[in-house]
Amino acid sequence: MRYLVRARVKPGREVDLLQAIRNETLGQGSVAEGEYLRNMNEARLCADETVRWVEVCYCPTPLQEERPYWEEYFDFSKVQDAHDRRQCRDANGSEPWACGNCDCTQRLEQKLKATGVPFLDSLTGKK
Repeated sequence: MRYLVRARVKPGREVDLLQAIRNETLGQGSVAEGEYLRNMNEARLCADETVRWVEVCYCPTPLQEERPYWEEYFDFSKVQDAHDRRQCRDANGSEPWACGNCDCTQRLEQKLKATGVPFLDSLTGKK
């Protein structure tokens, strides 16, 4: 399933988060290890100061496995289904693990690019 995640960087954790991204240690030890870096590369910082990204998650509870890794750096504002579960082939059972080959993440991230600014640019101070 795909989720639209809205979160705020915890106060004082920006430098540590940037270091974890640069060192490619963000999410280290998670089964979704590489997904964390992809998420941060695609994330957007919006006008309301929330960071938003599209997360692929196969857990029965949204971000069940990933949450402890994210919560080291972020406070979640909202995690919502990115699209109708009935249309998700993995969630509706018609094709297990379909999210790995589905183009909906790319389409959702394209829509997200129309909002805010690239999160990594804001984190590194680039304009």
